[in-house]
Amino acid sequence: MIRWVYAFVDRPRERFAQAAGFWTAATGTSLSQRRGADGEFATLLSEGTDACLKLQGVADGTGGAHLDLAAEDVRALAGRAVELGASVLADEGDGLVVLASPAGQSFCAVPWRGESRRPEVFAGTRLDQLAVDVPGGAFEAETAFWGGLTGWPVLTGSRPEFRVVKSPAELPVRILLHRLDDPRPTGAHLDFACADRAAARRAHEDLGAVFVAEHSHWTVMRDPAGGTYCLTARDPHTGALG
Repeated sequence: MIRWVYAFVDRPRERFAQAAGFWTAATGTSLSQRRGADGEFATLLSEGTDACLKLQGVADGTGGAHLDLAAEDVRALAGRAVELGASVLADEGDGLVVLASPAGQSFCAVPWRGESRRPEVFAGTRLDQLAVDVPGGAFEAETAFWGGLTGWPVLTGSRPEFRVVKSPAELPVRILLHRLDDPRPTGAHLDFACADRAAARRAHEDLGAVFVAEHSHWTVMRDPAGGTYCLTARDPHTGALG
């Protein structure tokens, strides 16, 4: 049912330019013309392949990340999501349905327009994962929701608090679910798979990102627009942990 996936970098509108400059440089892409009533949307274009990353300027908060799931039948995908426990936040017909998962993670159902060519690895990295941080009490239901909606296999991650909803190899983005120990609201960020995590950190710092924290298999960073993301020790070609 899901034919393509777009990851969205959501950042404050007043910091759109900083976000665009960093994320295009970090992914080897170029910025499309801005769209929307206030110029709040843009696509990060990858030469010779299909785009899978977009940027949205949000009016409230510090931003985060979300997915657009592209399907031939948007109504069927949205209907399936509601059957599994999602709620509809906005319905703009067959072109866009904005939804929230049972735990409150927003996502969109959008039309598939023939995208099929996954972008290549860039500078030893690939942005290939949306990580959803879920309060513990909602974790099992959220895992069942994303597995049921996508139809993708759900795998135990490198630690027991992680579940990977593994997309088919031809799709550009997969989903990681992280069970939180504290009761803060559900949120999401993006992850890079890195052939050399230390080298990726240095390169991103040169682009204006700031180091936040180091963990066994991932490094937390903050981009120039104030949003966090992670550099992970996964193979950028396969997504598997090295």
